[in-house]
Amino acid sequence: MGEPVTVVERPSSRHGVVRFETNRNFTGMGHERYLLDQEVTGDRPPDEIARLLFSTGQVDKVHVYAQTITVTLTAGETSDGLADVLRDLYIHYKPGVPIPQPEDFA
Repeated sequence: MGEPVTVVERPSSRHGVVRFETNRNFTGMGHERYLLDQEVTGDRPPDEIARLLFSTGQVDKVHVYAQTITVTLTAGETSDGLADVLRDLYIHYKPGVPIPQPEDFA
């Protein structure tokens, strides 16, 4: 269940920086910045995006503004697989995840 996020990966003029453009607005008009060595608190979509991207071990910095996510890669890393992390953000029932039954909500 859920709908995949459409993600287009765009290169940056800065080495080690990648931009992802999506079909979802994650922050409204606000900018959200995250650093690898700082704890990500909160449960908003940009917070979850940062946590997921950091968990790959490929990312040092994340900036989310509206539907654009800009990532600074860890030295020596590539962006391989990062678009998939974003694409699956709203897919809730993945293989191996049990589907809730009506009695689970009673």
